[in-house]
Amino acid sequence: MTEALRTSVVGSHARPSWFVSGIAAAERGEFGPADLEEMLDDAVDLALRDQEEAGIDIVTDGEMRRAGFFTAEFYHHLTGVRALPPDRRLGAGGHDQQHRFEVLEPIAAPDGLGVVTEYRYATTRTTRPLKVTLPGPYTLSGRLRTGPGEVYPERNAAAEAFVPILRAELEALVKAGAAFIQIDEPSPAIHPGAPADFSALFNEAVAPVVGRVRLGAHLCFGNYLGRPLARRTYRPVFHAMLGFRVDELVLEFANREMSDVAILGEIAAAGRDVAAGIIDVKNSYVETADDVAERIDAVLASGVPPDRLTLVPDCGFSQTERGTARAKLHALVAGRDRVLGRNEEEDR
Repeated sequence: MTEALRTSVVGSHARPSWFVSGIAAAERGEFGPADLEEMLDDAVDLALRDQEEAGIDIVTDGEMRRAGFFTAEFYHHLTGVRALPPDRRLGAGGHDQQHRFEVLEPIAAPDGLGVVTEYRYATTRTTRPLKVTLPGPYTLSGRLRTGPGEVYPERNAAAEAFVPILRAELEALVKAGAAFIQIDEPSPAIHPGAPADFSALFNEAVAPVVGRVRLGAHLCFGNYLGRPLARRTYRPVFHAMLGFRVDELVLEFANREMSDVAILGEIAAAGRDVAAGIIDVKNSYVETADDVAERIDAVLASGVPPDRLTLVPDCGFSQTERGTARAKLHALVAGRDRVLGRNEEEDR
């Protein structure tokens, strides 16, 4: 693995057509447990192979066992919740079409959230450094119905309920051997009026494993159906981001035409590594190596030391067609290699 200008991914990989149809068949009851497990294993293998063939340095399992970021995995590990129909079924796709859950009693996850099992399988299928990803407490609370008369009167209370669940999952991951864990939370910019203290919630959840594992925080602007959710700028929430007790902040820039990129040098100066999003997952245009090299130059010009930098797509590829995702991964590595080759020539 190249020590300077490492490449990685944010988390999810593109879903091939057979995977999507298989999930639909499983939901119709056409798969037995062994059938479903075989398909999910194959999907993880595919995601790892696509990343390795592209030359990605730090890989993930593609989150392929998570057919939907909320409904198909994490919430199904919870007790005390019941699925509700989406608010809107027809028309243009949007965030209000996602499932919501009614809370019947205080939530629990007696058998964990399933991430340890995901990690253990992935370690048997790759020899590359492996990053484990899971959502943070505020993200996990987002599909629960809260309010007056509910089990949790407001979202912050629901987020707090996830803290002990996440603590247990993180400790189990470290015990299983995980060395790099990334927590996905919304950028504080998405919820500017929320009463939640995002960094305090996050830090409470990760406290048992700080210093025992490399920790990253992916602060996302949203990517459901390739659509963000907020006024996409990091500057107003700069100090809030630095409140997260992590080694690395994972941020997006390509889709915003590299806006805010100067902030990366300030983040590095404040003692955090950075993973800079330089591949636009919300655009079907496939970057050239020159495009990527130009973006890397902009990132380096911000003052980030190359050995404190990882190059990633803006977000996960779950909303991207697989052929496009693969091409973008190859472009990411090709652009990185172009910059490294150019720098080597200049040093001679």
